[in-house]
Amino acid sequence: MSDTLTQIQALVTRSLLRISDHGYDELAKDDILVTEVLAGIDTAVVVEDYPAAMRGPSVLVLQWDTFRRPVHVVWAIPKDQSEPAVLVTAYRPDQERWSSDFMRRKK
Repeated sequence: MSDTLTQIQALVTRSLLRISDHGYDELAKDDILVTEVLAGIDTAVVVEDYPAAMRGPSVLVLQWDTFRRPVHVVWAIPKDQSEPAVLVTAYRPDQERWSSDFMRRKK
């Protein structure tokens, strides 16, 4: 388990979150509902963890919508801050670019 994801889950549970403008655009583009992303944070699985990212700790997670379709979500916490959790982007992973379980990038 990722410390970053654990922190983000706690922040989302406390409604200490923000969705970036890019995040809203990408959610709309792929018909992903914010409510589904928020509801799925507790069962999110870490795909890639970036605890020392330049802009602050971030994590790419795999979540599932209510129709059991995969959703990748990038969450972050601003550098040198403890809140809020920021939904940076979300998208439906492309099967041509990801493994069949959506956990590894294809080379």
